[in-house]
Amino acid sequence: MTKLHIQKPTLLLDPVKVQANIDKMAAKARQSGVRFRPHFKTHQSAQVGEWFRVRGLEAITVSSVSMAAYFARHGWQDITVAFPVNILEIEHINWLAQQVKLGLLVESAQVVQFLAEHLTASAQVWVKVDTGYHRTGIAWTAPEACVALAQAIEAVPQLSFKGLLTHSGHTYAARSQVQVEAIYRETVLRMKHVQERLAAAGLGQAEISIGDTPSCSLVDDLSAVDEIRPGNFVFYDVMQLEIGSCTEAEIGVAVACPIVAKHPERNELVVYGGAVHLSKEFIEVNGTRIFGYVALLEHEGWGPSLKQAYVSGISQEHGLIKVDNDTLDRLNIGDIVAILPVHSCLTVDLLRDYLTTTGEASIR
Repeated sequence: MTKLHIQKPTLLLDPVKVQANIDKMAAKARQSGVRFRPHFKTHQSAQVGEWFRVRGLEAITVSSVSMAAYFARHGWQDITVAFPVNILEIEHINWLAQQVKLGLLVESAQVVQFLAEHLTASAQVWVKVDTGYHRTGIAWTAPEACVALAQAIEAVPQLSFKGLLTHSGHTYAARSQVQVEAIYRETVLRMKHVQERLAAAGLGQAEISIGDTPSCSLVDDLSAVDEIRPGNFVFYDVMQLEIGSCTEAEIGVAVACPIVAKHPERNELVVYGGAVHLSKEFIEVNGTRIFGYVALLEHEGWGPSLKQAYVSGISQEHGLIKVDNDTLDRLNIGDIVAILPVHSCLTVDLLRDYLTTTGEASIR
């Protein structure tokens, strides 16, 4: 990889770091005795998916029906769509259910009844439980509602009740391993509370599936659950670094951005790389909004982030980088800098095509 290959915002991928991240999480799943069903919404790439497959992974998670179809076309046969069923996509859901072992997510009797009337092939169904994130799902404090929904699922011939699924997205607000571990323990207790009610109602031992990257990265023993579905871990990002889920050396993607202007009077560089490339996600450090860390390109990849430089603002195509005097003198118009994204999932979704740091062609 050289700077000459890059003329506009370009998503860089370090395959060595990414495959090391995969190996590390897969090993933790094996040691904990849990099923590893990685969430592919982060990378959305058939090629990256192959790095999982060659390591023996067969079951995956996606966040949309269209994403499930993409990976089904690339040979994946065990796919859970970890997003509440959108009944308007039933035609596509039926196609998928005929092609793969399909897992669906529900939280209402209305959707179960719709599937009973319109689903033309079999599917496994998870009940979404809200353990504190308050995005979607039946509140863990209403276990009887979960029981009723599971019973409704079991009454439909083409559906089989698989278990309870949650996403503890509130771990993203944590800023230490202690805080993440506390949320994980709370999540497990709340899920087991619902699980016990299901068992008491004669519904057997419902499986428990969790999916947030901070918990899966920082909790040593995940054996209290049956399945983990982390996704962001494959690349990590500045937000995960701030939480403590990873080291900077484990961040596997960056956005290469050309410098298009310098403003010494305000110690700022302007790069071609804005909200349509990086997203508008930010972290706040000591009252300062940071939209990404800045690093310099090296022969293969990028170096450590510059301590006195950060993306301070973004608009649609522009990125503003605050720098110290030494960095300002060091960098010039036409140079390329690497931006470590705050949230790699969104950055990847915006840019899609990767350029590997080992000089391979762009991959998807």
